[in-house]
Amino acid sequence: MISQTLLEKLLQLRLTAFRKGLQEQAGNPLYADLPFEERLLLLVELECTHRSDSRNQRRLKLAEFPMSAAIEDIDFSPERGLDRRLVLEMAQCIWVDKALNILILGATGTGKTFIASSLGVAACRSGYSVRYWRTSRLLHAMDHSRQDGTYLSFLQSLNKTDVLILDDWMRDPISLSGTQDLLEIFDDRFNKKATLIVSQVPVSDWHLRFPDPTLADAILDRTIHNAYRLSLLGDSQRKLRGNRTMPHT
Repeated sequence: MISQTLLEKLLQLRLTAFRKGLQEQAGNPLYADLPFEERLLLLVELECTHRSDSRNQRRLKLAEFPMSAAIEDIDFSPERGLDRRLVLEMAQCIWVDKALNILILGATGTGKTFIASSLGVAACRSGYSVRYWRTSRLLHAMDHSRQDGTYLSFLQSLNKTDVLILDDWMRDPISLSGTQDLLEIFDDRFNKKATLIVSQVPVSDWHLRFPDPTLADAILDRTIHNAYRLSLLGDSQRKLRGNRTMPHT
């Protein structure tokens, strides 16, 4: 029997998995023949695994990915033009360690967001903090923070994030203040933190979409010259999935 005092102390220490494992050992005669140290090691490993899983779940929740995605679920069909070796290499997060960028390019519906989310999930699993933003919503949040006096703290929170994912890059017109905000972000992150940009607009068109060419030069200098590129080909994945689920008569 396990004393109630011991169980309460384990709760106070927040050793919930350890406590549950101890109760399981007490009720299972198979553990009786194991040496004390071996049983203790099983309980410690159980607690470590539980805490690691909890931290991972917190990182995934804070990232706010738009969908459930994982590297193992990526479709590497030849017609998509994906370099399997490069994607799997990226999933090891060396690019995060080196504070490099990734550009995921392709037409609407080709699965760019899924791949970006998959790489983000891989980073979370490796212990990195990740934040997903649609670019227009980020710029709106930046503008709002300027009005309520939290602009600098917002910038600091973005700078602390190991991997920043910016989706729908260049989809919407960018104002001068929005351009200045982006430069602030990339200034802080350059050679310090990793950024993943998702866009249906070719890189060659990015410069012309900024309202100020000088700011455009500065932003592009900090985003495209130290970046891997993934260019997706083929038809829209939404269209293909729709065709597969539509009844045929």
